[in-house]
Amino acid sequence: MESEPRRRVLLKLSGEAFADPEVGYGLDPATVTRVAEEIAEAHGEGHEIAVVVGGGNIFRGVSQAAKGMDPATADYMGMLATVINALALRDALEKQGVPTRVQSAITMQQLAEPYIRLRAIRHLEKGRVVIFAAGTGNPFFTTDTTAALRAVEIGAEVLLKASKVDGIYDRDPAGDDGAQRIEELTYMDFLARGLRVMDSTAVTMCKEHGIPIVVFDMTRPGNIVRAVRGEKIGTVVR
Repeated sequence: MESEPRRRVLLKLSGEAFADPEVGYGLDPATVTRVAEEIAEAHGEGHEIAVVVGGGNIFRGVSQAAKGMDPATADYMGMLATVINALALRDALEKQGVPTRVQSAITMQQLAEPYIRLRAIRHLEKGRVVIFAAGTGNPFFTTDTTAALRAVEIGAEVLLKASKVDGIYDRDPAGDDGAQRIEELTYMDFLARGLRVMDSTAVTMCKEHGIPIVVFDMTRPGNIVRAVRGEKIGTVVR
């Protein structure tokens, strides 16, 4: 498939995108740099790229650390973790020569701009990468839902969900060698099957606004660039 000129995309990176692949948590400079290099390459081709980052590599609301904690408090801690990842990615992108802005749904003016939809769109139009941090600013909403919401708000053509697997499978490939990868399925099929690759709120929002979702393996070098270009990769939900 030929790459499409000047796409506006929303790239969803989990906290795992920032972690040391050997241990699965923390901030690994080499991993962050590799991700930044791929985003920079795609940006250099003229694509408009917005990024939503997770925080599971630092703190996850459902982790052992959160047991017994007030759920809202745990979620707010998770939002703060996404800000740390956003700042790390911005630093790595700036070192690649890519002008980058971080917008936070929780106001922290010394670190990031507040999230303002029209300003985010203007940044994209001016050739800047925009990183959305702190989720929606509300507890009980995942960063997947944040990604869908921001994709709708900025008018993204597609939501690219970077994961550790090369698409969506009919069964969990980690526990079933017979699991088959699905190349394409509808939003309704995704919801009816109860697939856990992405939460149902995010998928429903994309369905209502006609935004396709591409789930792909970000651990394979070059895949982020391929996904942004619009090459056939992973699984498409539309």
